[in-house]
Amino acid sequence: MRDAALAPPPIAMLAELTHRCPLACPYCSNPEELIAREKELDTETWINVFRQAAEMGVLQVHISGGEPASRRDLVELVKGARDAGLYVNLITSGVGLTDARLEELDKAGVDHIQLSVQGITAKTADWIGGYEGAFARKMAVADKIAEIGFPLTLNAVMHRHNLDDLPATIELAKRLGARRIEIACVQFQGWALKNRSMLQPTREQVDDAKRVVARAREEYRGTMVFDFVPPDYYADFPKACMGGWGSTGLNVTPDGRVLPCHAAETIPSLTFQSVKDASLADIWYNGVAFSAFRGTDWLPDLCQSCDRRDVDFGGCRCQAMAVTGDATAADPVCRKSPHRHLVDEVLEAEVVPMGNKAFDYRKFPANR
Repeated sequence: MRDAALAPPPIAMLAELTHRCPLACPYCSNPEELIAREKELDTETWINVFRQAAEMGVLQVHISGGEPASRRDLVELVKGARDAGLYVNLITSGVGLTDARLEELDKAGVDHIQLSVQGITAKTADWIGGYEGAFARKMAVADKIAEIGFPLTLNAVMHRHNLDDLPATIELAKRLGARRIEIACVQFQGWALKNRSMLQPTREQVDDAKRVVARAREEYRGTMVFDFVPPDYYADFPKACMGGWGSTGLNVTPDGRVLPCHAAETIPSLTFQSVKDASLADIWYNGVAFSAFRGTDWLPDLCQSCDRRDVDFGGCRCQAMAVTGDATAADPVCRKSPHRHLVDEVLEAEVVPMGNKAFDYRKFPANR
């Protein structure tokens, strides 16, 4: 069922095939309660979801995880998505991708690969990713990606421990032949929120990063695209999270629940339907979770009267929940928000010397 007055069709879908991953990144966007292998959707169900997405008008599917290479049926799933008419972007750590498997993925129809990097040296990258040997494996995979000719985006998640290496990270992207680099400063949800005090960059680092990106955009104009996501906590105004809640994209979790964004499950007042129980279209157009913060009618009075109402749509609901405990509040990073002081207090408390602190690494319970 479609109510055209509520929303246009989505243009993109994030398919989180699995939460299994060889890395243990302390900023992972997966929820703290990770989904076990036995609860993952099977091959045919995923392929049916891809068909439904294409019929709705979705143009591209971002195949992710966890690490999607943890699925033995990854090649079959890619083929299913391409057969449905979707542009397939594979988001991967590279760990678990052999040369032979990359060649199979090429034949199956992968259009583009996003390869994550945790640092510019093995020492830094393997420490952050919690996996010895990961950096060397990534570099080997990057060489094979170039040999096959996949268009490549380098995903560089930046934080206090690697933001000073941003110029060298851009150089690495150039050396690997990336056409695009995503410089994504950590957003504090999921595992990143658990590790916020370890990951929070300083204002000086952020200001310098903005200058580095501005210069690089000029230097690499026409040869590399820069997608820069600066830290929210240092902003004066919020971003339009996901382009506006329930407006452009959707996420499907490993067990089939459909979310407006990857962190939506942190809002306890919302319940999420599954592709096992309802069609993707019905969930998108009529699902209660998607309708909850869609548009601007729900906004608090402060945001309703703001000249940025139709620019940022009230900002991030999950960030409001994380900082204020109220998903309906104005995004607390906004300078007009009555809760901005909570963000400033976090920055004052957390941008301090590290001492002997350590990461709380992302990990499955031992029995999974």
